[in-house]
This record gives sequence, C-alpha cells and structure tokens, in this order.
Amino acid sequence: MRTAQHPATRHWRHALAPGGLPLAGHALLMGRKPLQFLASLPAYGDLVELRLGPRPVFLPCHPELVQQVLVNARTYDTGGPVKEKAKPILGNGLITSDWADHRRQRRLVQPAFQAARIAKYAEVMERECEAGSTAWTARRPIDVSHEMLALTARVTARALFSTDMAPHAVAEIQHCLPIVVEGAYRQAIDPTGLLARLPLAANRRFDDALTRLNQLIDRMIEDYKRADDGDRGDVLSALFAAQDDETGGTMSDQEIHDQVMTLLLAGIETTASALTWAWFLLGRNPRAEAALHAEVDEVLGGRAPRYADVPRLAYTQRVFSEALRLFPPAWLFTRTTTEATELGGRRLPPASDVLISPYVLHRDPARFPDPESFDPDRWLPERAKDVARGSYLPFGGGSRKCIGDVFGMTEATLALAAIAGRWRMRPIPRTKIRPRPQMSLTAGPLRMIPEPR
Repeated sequence: MRTAQHPATRHWRHALAPGGLPLAGHALLMGRKPLQFLASLPAYGDLVELRLGPRPVFLPCHPELVQQVLVNARTYDTGGPVKEKAKPILGNGLITSDWADHRRQRRLVQPAFQAARIAKYAEVMERECEAGSTAWTARRPIDVSHEMLALTARVTARALFSTDMAPHAVAEIQHCLPIVVEGAYRQAIDPTGLLARLPLAANRRFDDALTRLNQLIDRMIEDYKRADDGDRGDVLSALFAAQDDETGGTMSDQEIHDQVMTLLLAGIETTASALTWAWFLLGRNPRAEAALHAEVDEVLGGRAPRYADVPRLAYTQRVFSEALRLFPPAWLFTRTTTEATELGGRRLPPASDVLISPYVLHRDPARFPDPESFDPDRWLPERAKDVARGSYLPFGGGSRKCIGDVFGMTEATLALAAIAGRWRMRPIPRTKIRPRPQMSLTAGPLRMIPEPR
C-alpha cells in the first residue's frame, strides 16, 4: 500500500512512457490498444509523460494528483485536441465549454436535474423499463447491447422532449447516435486531422447522421417555441425557463441546441454501455446474480419497480457501481493547463495536456483489492468509505462532474430491477466480448438468452 502524504511533501515518481516513435510518439499505441497501453503506465510512475504526435501529454496515475487536477478547474480547464475535435460536433455545451462559460451553463442547466425533476423523469423510466422488460420472447437470444441502447435512447429522448415525442424521432436518434459517436472518436484519436477530410464512406455516414441529429434538435426547439404551452416537465422546458441568478440572462436557441446535443451524446450510450457490462458480469457471476434476484423479489414482490423503490434497491445499485468501476463508459478525458503550474513536483507550462483515465484508476490494486474481480459488495458503506477521492470517477469529478449522474443511476437501477424481476439473463457458451474504447467504453454486440423467472 502506498503511503499517503500531502502532495507538497511526498516524493512523486515521474516517468516517460516507453515505446514512443519519432514524430508519432505514442499515438499508434493509443490507437491500437489504448486500454492495455494506459493500464501499463502506473507501473512506471505517479505522473507519466507520453506523446501524441509531437505534443507531450501527462497522465496522473495517483488519485491525489488526479484530485488536484479535478478540483482546480480554472487551472486545469477542459481542452486538448480531443475537445477541439469534439466542439464542431457538440457545440459549446457543458462538455466542451471553457471554465467561465461552463460555470454559467452549469447554473442554467442544473435546475433541469433537481430532485423534483428526476422524480418526473422517473415516470418515463418506469414506463420504458416495464415496456422493454416485457417485449422479449422467452429463450430467444437477444443482443443486449442493442436492447440497452434502445432503452436508454427512449428514456433520454422522452425525458428531454416530453413523453409525447413521436416514435419515429426516437428511432432517428437511436439510428444516428452510434454513427456520430463512432465517427467522433475516430476523428479524436487521429493526431493529423487528415482522416476526417478523406472521401470515405464512414465519413459520409458520419456527416449525414450528424446533420440529421442537428436538424431533429432544431425542429424540437422550434416546436416548443411555437407551442408555448409552459412547462411540460421535461429537460427542454427547464432549459427554456432557466434564468441565471447572477445575471438574469437566459439561454439562446443555439445554446439550448448545444446542451441538448451534449445530453443526448452523454446520456444514451454511456448508460447503455454500463448496463450491458452489468448483464455480462452478472451472467458470469451466479452468486451476484442470485443476490440481485433476491433483493428484487423482496423489495418488489413481483411488481414493476417504481422511483420510490430506488433507495431500497441497494444491492442493485452496488451491481451498477461495480460495473462502472470495471468498465467506466467515460474511460478517458482531458484537461489543459491555462497557466504555468506544478503537478506532482513536475512543472507544467501553459497549454499542457493532461489525460485522466478512470479505467486505469479503477483497476489500481493499491486502491481496489483484487481489482479484476466483480464484487458489488466492495460498495457496502463500511468498505466504500475507504475509497480515496480521485480513485473512483465513473462520472468525472470536481465542478465538471457529470450533471446527469443521479439521472443515470436512477435509470440504471430501475432498468436492472425491472429486467431482473422478470428474466434470468443466460450467457451463450463461448461468447467472447472485449471492451471497445470509443467515446465511451462499449462492449459491442452481446448475445444472451432471457429465461423467465
């Protein structure tokens, strides 16, 4: 166990990542096997330097250094090449906005995720989880990844745009979103920027899907403005009504558009990926699966779950927390220094890029004993209290922590409980899946067999 000392007084280990190439640096390793490459770096030091093309990039591997970055949002602002490539896609929303803009946006968007609103969105979650859990045919294999993406797309779209949203609009989001996510990641990891300019079929599909998503969001905004029928209880209504307490200002149509695009991309695939991993892990851990079924049976007694049940579904929440630890959807994010600073005793000039990898941090054996094992009970209160800040970041941290963390946890808890109350998800023998690091850490297709309970 590493000795915990104050960051200013302890001796930090610095290292240069091995395997760099002239000009390309470590870009090829990051492009080919990013998870394996990043996971190998903590063995070399607490702060590891690598190069993506000619640019030096710093990876803090110790939670104290990670926490130092996250709590100093003004010094370590969002930035870097990934942000610059994401901005044309997401606009100037919560993920891509600079520090000052982000503070204002956070104040304006936060009311859309207050407890009373979450309770309202949970009504959508309840209906969609119930509908999804009853739509399968017993013992007919399903692609769990596809089903979870469909579920989270319906929930997020209808929470954003009210329960009256037309089914074809939900289907449009469900179709376009994976194409946009895949294309955005493909561009983000290209250090040259040339890939996006090539006349490739994948680029054409990406451009078409992004255009269709933007047009759909614009139509929704125009529909709301024309209707002018007050608060519909959804996110878009809250964004239109939001007023900055400090300035009295409201959001423009373009600002609302950018926040909606951000929430769609951040809120659908991430939760779907984590739910898919949860079913994969449960299918290979019968004791955990049995404990989940026992809790669901005790709390629900055979009925569908409701929002009021969420606090009592403690083991269900621990299952999801552990899936987030092993396979965090936000497996990598970046910060850029706005001024000269020091991190772990290393002087960083302005515009230095810092990578933070929850995937790496979550598998540190010094913080999580037997880190590769699936153990939901490591999130029991008496054990979870020992998890150091900066060690577990499924939703990020600091002032940029995901604004929809409670929404996502509520949705996932209801989904797991609804499905586990009705089905036992059987893995298909010899099925192999591997993490696919894109904008989120996806599983790819996962075929399982739903057996009635």
